[in-house]
Amino acid sequence: MPFRYIIFNKPYGVVSQFSGGGETLRKYVPVKSVYPVGRLDHDSEGLLLLTDDGVLQHQLTDPRYGHPRTYLVQVEGVPKEEALEQLAKGVTIRDYITRRAQVRALSEEPELLPRDPPIRFRRSVPTTWLEISLTEGRNRQVRRMTAAVGHPTLRLLRVAIGELRIEGLSPGEWRNLSYSELAALRRMSQGPRSTI
Repeated sequence: MPFRYIIFNKPYGVVSQFSGGGETLRKYVPVKSVYPVGRLDHDSEGLLLLTDDGVLQHQLTDPRYGHPRTYLVQVEGVPKEEALEQLAKGVTIRDYITRRAQVRALSEEPELLPRDPPIRFRRSVPTTWLEISLTEGRNRQVRRMTAAVGHPTLRLLRVAIGELRIEGLSPGEWRNLSYSELAALRRMSQGPRSTI
């Protein structure tokens, strides 16, 4: 029986597992024996890859391969250039320094469906959208990075893993990967470590 490869747009509040209490993947993806490749926190949204291909799953989560993951991040305040440079060079979080990243402030708010529930809104505090691409994925890393430079994350969406993008899927929707998407994932998982 062939392996399954699924892309899912995880809504806010869904836990990246099939069992347990609360909102889980079981409610949205009625496919047996697939598991998430990596995780998105309960309060994060966006692209989640699911498969029953253990070899590919291992290659995509092994830090040695350093494949890029791209996030849209709404932060509190307006980061200065120094804060953006620090995010890109690496920040100290607890006992480690994050790898280099690609970071840019977006000039316009991205076109996204509203989050349910909406983020906290304060008229006196502006927000900024950033695009951040990482080659590592530690627990709550993006949130800890932006907090370390003084700009807490308000909303976080993963929009890409390598060339695989979430476009065309509304929150809660899933689909099988196309042959070209799967081929791109396989190339990425077997290629040399990415350096951002």
